[in-house]
Amino acid sequence: MLQIALSLLLLALAGLVATALVAALLGRSDRVALVVGSTGALVAAVAGLAGAIVATMAGEEIDRAVPWALPLGSVRIGIDALSAFFLICIFTVSGLAALYGIGYLRGYRGTRRLAPALVGFNLLVAAMAVVVLARDGILFLLAWEVMSIASFFLVTFESNRESVRRAGTTYLIATHIGVLVLFALFAILARGAGSFAFTDMARAAKAALVGSNLAFGLALVGFGTKAGFWPFHFWLPDAHPAAPSHVSAVMSGVMIKLGIYGLLRTLDFVGPLRVGWGIILVAVGICSGLAGILLAFSQRDLKRLLAYCSVENVGVIAIGLGLGVLGKTAGHPQMALLGFSGALLHVLGHGLFKGLLFQGAGSVLHATGSRAISALGGLLPRMPVTGTTFLIGCLAITGLPPLNGFVSELLIYLAAFRGAAHLPRAAGACAVVVLPALALIGGLAVVSFIKAFGIAFLGQPRSQAAAQAHEHGGTMNAAAVLGAVLCLAIGIFPSFAIACVLPAARGLAGSAVGLAGSVELLVGISKTAAILLGTLAALILLRRWLLARRSVGSAPTWGCGYSQPTPRMQYTGTSFIDPIRSSFAVVLRARVLGGHVTGYFPTEARYEHHIADMAGERVMVPLWRRFLRLNSRMRVIQSGRMQLYLVYMLVVLVGLLLWQLGGALHG
Repeated sequence: MLQIALSLLLLALAGLVATALVAALLGRSDRVALVVGSTGALVAAVAGLAGAIVATMAGEEIDRAVPWALPLGSVRIGIDALSAFFLICIFTVSGLAALYGIGYLRGYRGTRRLAPALVGFNLLVAAMAVVVLARDGILFLLAWEVMSIASFFLVTFESNRESVRRAGTTYLIATHIGVLVLFALFAILARGAGSFAFTDMARAAKAALVGSNLAFGLALVGFGTKAGFWPFHFWLPDAHPAAPSHVSAVMSGVMIKLGIYGLLRTLDFVGPLRVGWGIILVAVGICSGLAGILLAFSQRDLKRLLAYCSVENVGVIAIGLGLGVLGKTAGHPQMALLGFSGALLHVLGHGLFKGLLFQGAGSVLHATGSRAISALGGLLPRMPVTGTTFLIGCLAITGLPPLNGFVSELLIYLAAFRGAAHLPRAAGACAVVVLPALALIGGLAVVSFIKAFGIAFLGQPRSQAAAQAHEHGGTMNAAAVLGAVLCLAIGIFPSFAIACVLPAARGLAGSAVGLAGSVELLVGISKTAAILLGTLAALILLRRWLLARRSVGSAPTWGCGYSQPTPRMQYTGTSFIDPIRSSFAVVLRARVLGGHVTGYFPTEARYEHHIADMAGERVMVPLWRRFLRLNSRMRVIQSGRMQLYLVYMLVVLVGLLLWQLGGALHG
């Protein structure tokens, strides 16, 4: 079965690369490029998903080495339970995004060429799959670099906008800082192992030939930059909104999760896990979760709000991983399995509901031309499918039953409860802190998405564009409906999703224990919530049926003394979250402009508040500016004289030869 799975996955990769090349060659015809590129992505998604599911059912591992002409040996690819699970995530989310992208990209016809977006999308999906399949450091880093470059070109698709170019530059810098750290990581691991093969690295780590703490630190920084851990997330709030919405869905839904995959893969071969690593992961998760959601609910841009929520959800995943590490090191396999299972299930769940939310934001952008929440309103009756599916995504991301976000977060809660009850000292205290932190993150998430959905879709239109909005239909709605159905299906019937997660979670936990009791609890809560929702839906249908043959009139509600209420009298997003924002004023450090009204009959008033991202605007950006100033002093060596450059090359070559000679004499 594994051979069949590998064949299907290689077929998917070949299809993605081939259709990307054809779309590039036929790029002058937007219609042909759209058909070829989208068809290739959809067929590859089906084949890749089938191969990943077959590999999960097989429950075995496969490792293949393919010789190549480069001096570093051979290309090694393989599949195990962890790879199969992440491949399920990649091909599910990318397939839905490709379907949505057919309708979304049509809106750009006549304004810019579509081929670059289609080529970049297919190469991005192929590179992500190769990252997961790679079994040696060289192939892993090559695929990682292709993934980064492809996503950069997708982020800068609308390069005529200055904000997009700035976001693309920030993303390119951040991702290559992470790549440099990963180069150092694999160089250290390969030096101890004598090879770039993952199996040799794992063997060397078990023999204590590699500094495991150093390797863990480099992995946390390198992969954490891609995942969007705080404070390495500074690129994410700009890059995700800048990209086309179906690309934002893939980047947020699965691409940043490859940072989680890389971290898990590194933990798998850096030696025995340590309690300190679990505590660090929990601390990073809590900081990311709280910082992400606090910055999210104060955003005015819909896609930027969703981008910060990715930081929050990656934090929740890190909390689950940390609890899993603590459970494994303390000898509590049930806790370890709950933590790892909750984290992995949240990887899949977040990919689905975040993809759904970005697709909804893209439909709103297409219909109104705006992402500003304050310019929307009243969209639900005008865009019922988009509004309903966006609402389902909001309920899922806040962790409410019976949706997929509830399933994964409950498993993490159960792991924290077990840790609080059974773990000693620092590890137990860490698990205790997780409980209120998760509750606070969840509560703030509810506030954020009440604001996002309520201000954007309810009430009266706040602009002429919102008043004239309408559904685009077609593949955009089809992808949204499919994503919503998957969110509901996993929430109501969690057993299948947990079955996909368990093999990988058991491998990480190092135990064959099950989750029978936890699954029964999940199923019971989900079924109860589903019955309540079904009853509510039946009552709504019954009411409509009873009123269908009656004359039903309508009249304006009491306007609180205003005879002609206008959209300006509604709550704004800023006014809605102001009471909660003021409670976190010490942390958020808002900059307020205006707000002082003088006189009995003021002619004008002004009130603005700006919340800066402390890690980005106050830490990372100043550090980067200092680095650029330092670098500018090195321009003195750029004289423009070819002879001087040849001298530089000669000095470097002589230095390398002397270094090699010294090593040989020492040996």
